[in-house]
This record gives sequence, C-alpha cells and structure tokens, in this order.
Amino acid sequence: MPASSAELSSLATALDELTRRVTRHAEAADAAKDEEAARELFAIERSLASANRRLARLALALGRR
Repeated sequence: MPASSAELSSLATALDELTRRVTRHAEAADAAKDEEAARELFAIERSLASANRRLARLALALGRR
C-alpha cells in the first residue's frame, strides 16, 4: 500500500513534535552541564530535523501527483 501525502504529512507533524521534545531535553542537558548527553541529543535533533524535511518534501511531491 503506497503512502498518501496526507499520511506522510501526519507523520511529519508527529516527527516535528518529537524533534521539539528532543530539543528540550538537549537544552536541559546543556544547562545541567551534561556535555555528553547534550552533544548526543543535539545530534539526534539534527537527524530528526533532516528526516522531517525529507518527509515533508516527499509528502509535497506526492500531493502534486
């Protein structure tokens, strides 16, 4: 079953929320001077943001079909 643009858009929204949650934890770790955790969480944040942009582009492309 191929993914619809609406479903992919919904997933992008959920991924955006997850990214915001990870960001909050990264910022808290940074404030607590937990450099290792902050570094890893910010790396995860970047990966999630990149995945979200790719997912949003795909949803847009499928919506144009």
